Amino acid sequence: MDLWTAFQALILGVVEGLTEFLPISSTGHQIIVADLLDFGGERAMAFNIIIQLGAILAVVWEFRRKIFDVVIGLPTQPSARRFTANLLIAFLPAVVLGVIFADLIHHYLFNPITVATALVVGGIIMLWAEQRQHEVHADTVDEITWKDALKVGFAQCLAMIPGTSRSGSTIIGGLLFGLSRKTATEFSFFLAMPTMVGAAVYSGYKYHKLFVAADFPVFALGFVTAFIFAMIAVRGLLKFIASHSYAAFAWYRIAFGLLILATWQFGWIDWTAAKP
Repeated sequence: MDLWTAFQALILGVVEGLTEFLPISSTGHQIIVADLLDFGGERAMAFNIIIQLGAILAVVWEFRRKIFDVVIGLPTQPSARRFTANLLIAFLPAVVLGVIFADLIHHYLFNPITVATALVVGGIIMLWAEQRQHEVHADTVDEITWKDALKVGFAQCLAMIPGTSRSGSTIIGGLLFGLSRKTATEFSFFLAMPTMVGAAVYSGYKYHKLFVAADFPVFALGFVTAFIFAMIAVRGLLKFIASHSYAAFAWYRIAFGLLILATWQFGWIDWTAAKP
């Protein structure tokens, strides 16, 4: 592994870790940063699968006590069974629509211009959602109904469009559907576990020929980096939302998206030449 490759892996691991669970689109940032670093092709596809697993492992570790309690309580506790059922219900829409449309979306929409547009539009929707008066009926993840879970699951499907943000779709969807800000955020984290692991397993099986032993050091560096910075991001977000709204993230999305569109419009960067 040469120095430049290590630098690419480190930067992309940081980007994945910091953005995966914030409502600013990790996929969008990965597409843009990877294009700037000229890190693309088949190797990048395999690398992205690995670093996403590193990020999701950080959430599993952060919520290990809740996960352990749910697993232990499944045989005897109705709340544990209800929580598990809600996750499965919320997970199903992404499974069905992902299998049907994933390849088409990856082929036509995985480019910086789509990402920038989705960032701006998503930021505007986020500002609108935050300004609405919230009628909360679920203050904890254990109070979420199966109907709430299904609605959040369909909201998560919007994140198939790069730049929309999986966490942003589920969190803002949760707010609109009556979840408290903390509950919507935590449920988004829990829902990320089956969704991201499922996507990684599916992609890993589909592109298993892209994984070669020679790339192990690069993948290991990206994996560890993504894990560390995802842990920082998750803990930071939970503290932040205790006393703040998501407006700051919305304005960041809008500003970043407009910056990308401006560099494209004025010809400063030829984003249209970018490849997935």
